[in-house]
Amino acid sequence: MSGLLGKLFGTGAGGKGAGKGPSPQEAIQRLRETEEMLSKKQEFLEKKIEQELAAARKHGTKNKRAALQALKRKKRYEKQLAQIDGTLSTIEFQREALENANTNTEVLKNMGFAAKAMKAAHDNMDIDKVDELMQDIAEQQELADEISTAISKPVGFGEEFDEDELMAELEELEQEELDKNLLEISGPETVPLPNVPSISIPSKPDLRDLAAGNTDILLEIAS
Repeated sequence: MSGLLGKLFGTGAGGKGAGKGPSPQEAIQRLRETEEMLSKKQEFLEKKIEQELAAARKHGTKNKRAALQALKRKKRYEKQLAQIDGTLSTIEFQREALENANTNTEVLKNMGFAAKAMKAAHDNMDIDKVDELMQDIAEQQELADEISTAISKPVGFGEEFDEDELMAELEELEQEELDKNLLEISGPETVPLPNVPSISIPSKPDLRDLAAGNTDILLEIAS
């Protein structure tokens, strides 16, 4: 491709500027200008073809010679148009390839720049020092965890209790709770009845006593 570019822009061996070829940006710009020029030529030829076709229809059978001349010119314009179409396709392909090459070149330059920067950064690093630093960080982290654990433990200042006494009290509370649950399971407690009044209720009189009393009263009245 470099040889083709050299021929196109006159920078081949022995030519002007043979020491240094055009930059990709310059070549791309010139190809775009050429595409624009050919596109304008293409539009011109299309209009000429329409004009010659209209002239051929106009003359028709009235002036066959003029009609044939118009058709011949139309054929020449069509041939030129086909050549321009092929040239435009070639230039477009070349421009796209050059743009891709330019993009790849820029990408490679940036990757090389980044690689140099990474190398410069690593030059200031010693793997042994990195290992020592990581060990120091791990030790400090372990120390920090131990301090946090120690701080988080509850501390009772001046409060010392007998464990046996606390366990006995806990067992007593558990027994009370157990008794309470058993009472709830056995059913509700019996409600006490009200007290019976202490006043004596007179007994029912005997009918025979009443009859004997009435007889005595009647005998006293009769006497």
